[in-house]
Formats: sequence, C-alpha cells, structure tokens
Amino acid sequence: MRTVISILFGTGLTVTTAWALGAILIRKLSLVFYRMEEALFSFLIGSACLSAIVFALATVGLVRKGVLLALGVLAIGYALFLGAHRSRASKFGPVPQIWKWIFAVTFSGFTVLYFLNAMAPESSPDGMAYHLGEVAKYYRAHGFVRVTTNMYTNLSQGIELLFLHAFTFGKHSAAALVHFTFLVCVTFLILCYGRRIGRPAVGVAGALFFYASPVIGLDGSIAYIDVAVAAIVFGLFYLLQIWDEDKNSRLLVPIGMLAGFSVSAKYTAFLAVPYAIGFIGWKLWRARQPVLRPVFATSLLMLVFIAPWLVKNWIWMDNPLSPFANRLFPNPYVHVSFEETYRKYMQLYDLKSRWEIPLQLTVRGDLLNGFFGPLFLLTPLALLALRHRAGRQLWLAAILFALPYYANIGTRFLIPAAPFLCLALALAFANLGWLLLVLTLTHAISCVPRVQRIYTAPPSWRLVKSSFRAAFRIEPEEAYLSRRVSQFNEARLIERSVPPGERVFAFNQMAESYLSREILVRYEGAFNEVLGDILWTPMFRGFQPTRLLTFQFPRRELRKLRVVQTAQAKDLPWGITEMRVLEGGRELPRAPEWRLKAHPNPWDVQMAFDNSLATRWRSWQRAEPGMFVEVDFGNVQAVDTVTIQTQEDYQTAVELEGMDTNGKWTTLSKNAQETTSRPTVSLRRAATAELKLRGVRYVMVEKDDLRSDDFRLHPGLWGIKLIGEAGPGRLYQIE
Repeated sequence: MRTVISILFGTGLTVTTAWALGAILIRKLSLVFYRMEEALFSFLIGSACLSAIVFALATVGLVRKGVLLALGVLAIGYALFLGAHRSRASKFGPVPQIWKWIFAVTFSGFTVLYFLNAMAPESSPDGMAYHLGEVAKYYRAHGFVRVTTNMYTNLSQGIELLFLHAFTFGKHSAAALVHFTFLVCVTFLILCYGRRIGRPAVGVAGALFFYASPVIGLDGSIAYIDVAVAAIVFGLFYLLQIWDEDKNSRLLVPIGMLAGFSVSAKYTAFLAVPYAIGFIGWKLWRARQPVLRPVFATSLLMLVFIAPWLVKNWIWMDNPLSPFANRLFPNPYVHVSFEETYRKYMQLYDLKSRWEIPLQLTVRGDLLNGFFGPLFLLTPLALLALRHRAGRQLWLAAILFALPYYANIGTRFLIPAAPFLCLALALAFANLGWLLLVLTLTHAISCVPRVQRIYTAPPSWRLVKSSFRAAFRIEPEEAYLSRRVSQFNEARLIERSVPPGERVFAFNQMAESYLSREILVRYEGAFNEVLGDILWTPMFRGFQPTRLLTFQFPRRELRKLRVVQTAQAKDLPWGITEMRVLEGGRELPRAPEWRLKAHPNPWDVQMAFDNSLATRWRSWQRAEPGMFVEVDFGNVQAVDTVTIQTQEDYQTAVELEGMDTNGKWTTLSKNAQETTSRPTVSLRRAATAELKLRGVRYVMVEKDDLRSDDFRLHPGLWGIKLIGEAGPGRLYQIE
C-alpha cells in the first residue's frame, strides 16, 4: 500500500503543480474560457511551465524531493490564494442526454482499463529502456548528466522532465499516470471543441473515436510521450481557433508557450512552430492588423522553450540537432551511417510494400506496432467535413501534423494527427445523427480487448488486459515483472553481477530504467557501434582484414602522406584496418611526433595505426571521392612503400598522395598491388582485449543476437567466462 500511495502522490503532485502554474498564468493574463476549457488549458500551459522549471533545476543539480515539494506547495498555494479553484468562467450548454450517457459509460469503461495499466509496473519496451531509463539517470544524479553513448538522451525531453518530477516521488508508474493524464486532457479538449463550435455530438463522437482507439489507449497508459504530444498540438490548435475569434493579443502568450513546448516534447512536432506563426501572420494580414510585432513576440516565446535543448546538445554533443543532422554538424558521438540506416528502416519497417500500411494502421498492427481500429478504414469519408469551416481547419492541422509520419511509419507516429482526424470524421456525419451514434458505439465495441482478438494480428502491439493485483501491488512488482518481461530479469542479473561503475556492452536494448549500471547498446552511439564492430570482426569474414593493398614507388623525401578515396560507393563505407609506411623494406616506427588525420571521422583514425587487426578506422558513411587518411611525419621521411590492410567489402578505388619538402602534393601511385590472406592471430581474444582497453569488461548476449552461439561455444577463444543467465540473456565477463 505504501508503494501505491507514493505512486498516487507523485502523480497528484505533478499534475496539480502543473495545473496551478497554468491557472496562475491564466488569471494573470485575464484570459476567458469556458469552465472546462479553463481547467484543461491550465494543465497544458502549466505543464510547459513545469517542464521548463524542471529543466532549470536539472541544469544545476537541484532535482530533489524537497525542492520539488516546495515548488508544488508554493504554486498550489498561490493558485488557491488567487481563487483559481473557484472558476468564474461560464459553463458550456448541455450535451444531448443520449450522448451524455454514451460518453459517460464508454469513457468510464476504458478509463478503468487504462488506469490499471498505467498503475501496473512499467513493462513497455521504450518506457523501460529510454523514456524512463534517462529519467532514472537524472533522478540518481539530481539533474542532467552528460551521456554521449545513447542517442535517445539527445532528443528533446520536455515530457520526460514531467516524468522526472513524478518519478522522484512515485517511480515508474507515477510517470505513466502523468502520461495518462494527458490522454484524459486531450479527450476532454476534443469534447470541448465540439461544444464550442455548436456540435456537442461531434465532440462526444470525436472524443470517443480518439479515446477508445487501441494504439492511443495503450500508448497513453504507459511511459511513452506520443499522446502527450497530441494533447499539446491539439491544445495549440484550439487556442489559435479561440484567438481567431477576437484576436486577443494576450492569448499569444499561451500559444507561443505551447508551440515551443511541442518541439521540446518531441522533435517531430516541430511543425507546430510554422503552423502557429503562419496562422497568426495570415489572420492578422487578412484583418489588416499589424503582423510583425505579434509574430516576433510569439516567436521569441517559442524560442524560450526550444533553445535550451538546442544549446544543451550544442555544448555536449557538438550538434544542436543531435542525434540528427550529423552531416551538417560532424561529431564523434553519432555516426552518419547510423542516422541514414535508421531513417531508411523507419520509412518501411518490415513491410514488403507501402500498400500494406492502411490495413496495418487500422486492423492488423503487427508490423507497425499498433492499430487505430477498423473505424479508421472510413477515414477517406472524413473529407466530407471539408464542407464546413471547422472541417477545413481540422484537415489542415491533420495533414500538417501527419507530415513527419513519412520519416517513421510506426502507427503511434500518427497519434499527434489523430485528434484532428477523429473530429473531422465525426463532423463528416454530423447531419446523420443516428449513423454517427452507430459508428461511435461500433467503434467502442470493436476496441474492447476481447473483441480486438477477432480481427487483429496476434502479435500486434495492443493492450490485452490490465491486472488489478499488479496495479495495486497485491502481486509484488518484482514478481510481476519477472513473470512478464525477460529484460527485467536480465537487468536484475546485471545489478547482482556487475560492480558499480562498470559498463556493460549489449547488442540490443535493455530495461535501463531498472538498472544503475551504464549499458552501451550497440546502435545507440558511435562509441558503442565501434565496440560492436570490434566484436563482429572475428565472426564475419567481410569484417576481417583479408585484403592487402601495396603501393610501391621510387624513394621520395616526404613531409606528409595520404591515401585518398577516388570512387563512389553505392552503400558501403570505406575503412582501413592497418596502414604501414616503409622504406627499403623496413617499416617506419610510428613516432610520437606523427600527426594523424582523416576525413571524415577524424576521431577514430588512430585505429588504422594501432597494430590491432581487431580494430579499423571507418568513414561510417558511404565512400565518396575526396575521403582520405593522412600522416604528417612532423619532419622529412624517406618513403618508398605503403601497405593498407582492409576488408573484402571495400572494393573501392584509392590512390596514394605525398607532400614533398616544398609543401606540394603529388600523386605517388594510382595502382596498388592487391593480395589476399587470412589473419593468423586470434581475432576473438584480440577483440575482447580491445573492449577492456576501452573500459568495458562485461558483455550481455541474447539468444537472438547475430552469431550469439559463438560466445557460448568458444568462451576460451574469446577470453570470457559466463557469470550468469536470465531468460534469453547470457552475461559474460572479459577475463
């Protein structure tokens, strides 16, 4: 019971503090809404304020229970002093009785399901791994910590900072309940919007279309952020519609805040900024009112919420847009090849054709991680809403906020556009009340978990059932997670077996929110990818240095030497395992005064000169003419031969250039003699030795990882010992 109380307290304090901050701002600005709107906007606007305050506290290491509690007491106390809890706003007109009952019954039923799921121990893949994984790190450090080995840390985390506030008191489930609060908020905002435009039935239907949708219900009851983003962008849309009625300049304050908060919540919501600026500018221009000053002031307010995340990444990651735009902002923390591969995969997932997307989004859900429900097969009919002004506004917002979907076709990436589509679909049938009623009831029934099993694909990402025993900790949290989540058991194994301060390499995502050890997941950072590349070298012939290129030329006195790429590769990068410089058949010793340089990826160039066949310098982007690896001898050296050990995969063309004593670059050789041979040293032991040199002594290998059996069958060759097993995972220590 103590755990349940802490969860509810953490959630209640976070939500109430956010409401109080928003209510104070609304009172100070003398903004007038309907009563229900006022409460909902107070929470949304206050969430933006609270997230910004937690950012400031995290920057100076003051995310502590006492500080957050004092903040909450002050904010709530001042809001009560202002009388914010006694709203003076008027109420909406009544909702038709039948629609009131339909909403009450349907909303209540799904709320019980979602609430219990949010209360249960967090077991969602991304929630366990990085949404709360990073939150747990900040919680232990009482603020931000610099993490360069996990790209997810570089994303804007405006919602995660609200999770951090709740997590400080109630851990994982408190964070999930905060997200659930956003789900309730946006649902009631949809309802209110229908009432504001004089169509309460449309509001009820649109709200239930959204709330009952399987992917939205599941996403909104775990520690994800997509539903929160939907609430923010819909709240922004709603405020712009209200502002358009009388052009009240004071409304531009919350509008600017929510537009900026959209980006700080998730990069893909960046279109909220041009949408708000464009809407304000267009409407003022048409009304023949001044444009520049209101637009400029609103833009500055947006920047207050966006800039801190850009500055944080610029300082820590050398890239304000990290983990993206790495070609524009080269850095040693995220590889260009990862960004391009990631983007390419997210545009198709495991689909054979994009023609599969409609059924995946609506009724299948197994390949795109979730589905909206069969009702949304009728989405083309929502175009009928274009005959209404509100319908045109809804469709404009829906199309705009659906545009980022092209970059990631997972179902949940359409959630920010869903409120607009739901309302447009309901508005399309507004004049056929009986049909709208049938559609609403049919949708609700089709989204009941037991009914979903009839038509959806078995492995689809959906909420099957919620456990009352788990939610209220009648079944202990550890027992529940151990029974349901193999990654939790792996996390417990790591906590028991790995000393504090040690790092663990893993090929795939771990339940990091339940871990205090640092996990280096292969694809989450450049350093991690190098570790994975080293471990794969002994197991894949294509990674091994079986190709020897020998450049021979008349003896020359040189200051610098470089190997230059001259060909364009379709997909493959360029790489060099070892580069050696000789004179008279004798290798020149690598002297301290040598200066090494490479383009691109200058940070790893030493790996081409470290005498290790388990490591290699790689461009980590497609091979292109002009790439090079260069040696500056620091003085004049006599040279007549250069050898390069590389891989079979790198069938690109290179030539050798040198700088003479006069500082002039000349081509020394365009053709290399090529031979092949297999390494004669133990690459397995060499690979694990390289990991130890980089401070990594533990490796987690799961059954489904590529060539995982090689570790199990040849531990002696690797120089590792098995120290524990949990589910599909085997934890090894490098000896």
